Amino acid sequence: MAAAPEGPKDQGMAPLFDLVVRHVAEPRIEQGPFRMLGTILEANPYLGRIVTGRITSGIIRPNQNVKVLDRNGKLVEHGRITKVLAFRGLERTGVDEASAGDIVAVAGLPEATVSHTICAPEVSTALPAQPIDPPTLAMTFRINDSPLTGTEGDKVQSRVIRERLLREAEGNVALRVKDSTEKDAMEVAGRGELQLGILIETMRREGFELSVSRPQVLLERSAHGEMREPIEEVVIDVDQEHSGIVVQTLSERKAEMIEMRPSGGGRVRLIFHAPTRGLIGYHGELLADTRGTAVMNRLFHGYGPYRGEIAGRRNGVLISNDQGDAVAYAMWNLEDRGPMMIEPGCKVYRGMIVGEHTRGNDLEVNVLKGKKLTNIRTHAKDEAVRLIPPMQMTLEKALAYIAEDELVEVTPKAIRLRKKLLDPNERRKDERRKEAERV
Repeated sequence: MAAAPEGPKDQGMAPLFDLVVRHVAEPRIEQGPFRMLGTILEANPYLGRIVTGRITSGIIRPNQNVKVLDRNGKLVEHGRITKVLAFRGLERTGVDEASAGDIVAVAGLPEATVSHTICAPEVSTALPAQPIDPPTLAMTFRINDSPLTGTEGDKVQSRVIRERLLREAEGNVALRVKDSTEKDAMEVAGRGELQLGILIETMRREGFELSVSRPQVLLERSAHGEMREPIEEVVIDVDQEHSGIVVQTLSERKAEMIEMRPSGGGRVRLIFHAPTRGLIGYHGELLADTRGTAVMNRLFHGYGPYRGEIAGRRNGVLISNDQGDAVAYAMWNLEDRGPMMIEPGCKVYRGMIVGEHTRGNDLEVNVLKGKKLTNIRTHAKDEAVRLIPPMQMTLEKALAYIAEDELVEVTPKAIRLRKKLLDPNERRKDERRKEAERV
């Protein structure tokens, strides 16, 4: 049997073969000037700031001159691309050229960030981009100037802390770091106490010692001069039996309920618009009120009118009046004054907070006073001292607990609460000065 002719089949494949050959042989054609929108930001110790994004049009090569535009088309900087990195599987390698459609990372632009347009010098319009949520909370990071400085960490200098914070801001788009008006301090603004708490926890695990202030909400004034504060949209999924306490607590924190609907399985979804300052420290309280069954999500909603004062801590604190190791006998005698925050044998110093006072004022106490020894022995007097378990102050709880004149001392081994001014005479002078200013 004769074989079928191969001519028609070969002629059918010829056009496709010619198309592939032409695509490989012909160079890529540049379509319009280079434009790329930054979507990821990171810092590299060798290359500096690296911005990752997808090329919308044009071709990018190393040593090419570009400019950076913000969302509104305003010029941010002129610069030169020092490195173009492309992704090859899990690896990122340098390339000589990248064209439209490629996802690349570029280095050499110290001011470029997420939502900025990196483009050729002749481009004048920016690519559409979503705005970055602004920082809503700020904290002051200070050196640790307590008597226990340097005993638990090896990074205590203000210069080292400053360099670490600036390095963190290089790769964290939601963080803003600037010098504070206080000596040896930096002001760090972020998107909530959780983000700032993660930064503090990371630094303490790296060996840093520092003291931080209570988070302060970043307010702004409108065009008419009225005070405005950041408002967040809070979505809480909770069991129906706990919905009442959630609504009541958030109402006390000046939150406004927007929606309430069942989400299935006996659970309810609650949506609130709450001021950021009312949510400081609320996550731990929510878990306690709902027995750990609630799930909360927060999203920046916008700025709204100032919603008035929110009730804070009503109790004073117990302050140590001397330095040394805490004694169980002295703590046992002070239990009527309020719950303790330390354990026997814990190192304390003058001005350190050791407990919570049952009343509204602060009280200086002596937790170093031991039992006087005598030659009289009775069964009743020689019983072992049994103490009430102390309050466990985690980092998140401590940041929400402290007042304006207090700090959280963070070291690799401990989290302590202290007064900003350790000397009692200085504290009294500061109180008189504040009272005179209020009058």
